[in-house]
Amino acid sequence: MSYPTKVRRAGTRRVVTMLLLLTLALLLASVTANGQQSYVSRYNLFAGYTFLDSPRVSLFENGFHFQAGVNPKTWLALGFDYSVSGGSLTLTPNLLTPAWQSQLGLLLEGLAEAGQLPAGYTVAVPSNSFTQTFAGGPQLEYRHFQKVTLFLRPSVGVIHEVATPQPTDAISKMIVAALAPTGKKTDSTLFYGFGGGADFNVTKHIGLRVQADLVYDHLFSDVLQDGRLTTRFSVGPFFNIGKNIAKKNR
Repeated sequence: MSYPTKVRRAGTRRVVTMLLLLTLALLLASVTANGQQSYVSRYNLFAGYTFLDSPRVSLFENGFHFQAGVNPKTWLALGFDYSVSGGSLTLTPNLLTPAWQSQLGLLLEGLAEAGQLPAGYTVAVPSNSFTQTFAGGPQLEYRHFQKVTLFLRPSVGVIHEVATPQPTDAISKMIVAALAPTGKKTDSTLFYGFGGGADFNVTKHIGLRVQADLVYDHLFSDVLQDGRLTTRFSVGPFFNIGKNIAKKNR
């Protein structure tokens, strides 16, 4: 992992830690507010900051998260989920499939025999990443407290990623030409996992949402030997819109 990436990740984690502590404090405060919520809107919108953290490939991405949902019941929401984010990673041989590792080894051996491999040379190719996620489905909601709604959901959808290698020398250019002849690689695949969070009701129609998802996918399976676990954390405002369904569907 590059030093700038470490700094960005460390800084973001400090912010997330503070937000999680704030969330815990608000949750503890909310348990003193007895009584179920008297207003549950038909529709709900969320827009906020998000990050995706995939430690297996040392990829950390910052971006934007949007959600839109409808509440057929006070305890159930159905919705659409979209996020877009970007970041950087470093491609190293241990991440590649055995077949690609073998080909890379033969290439380096050939260069060494020809005297074209610098002493102590290691393969590390910086890459930029652009990721989009698309998901939809149910969300279970617990509205026992007046000021906070807790929720859980399955996380199932499609992840689309564009990786653009940034070779820094002649050898890494040769490697990129073999791995990604067009100069970039694009892939889409299914992901699955689970998520949840809390909505803090500031007013009847506006509040703060804090949420996280843990999912698994195997993007670029033709090049990368392993799948990866990704954590997505999001925070931002939500908006309750529409008529009150609490009285009809309690």
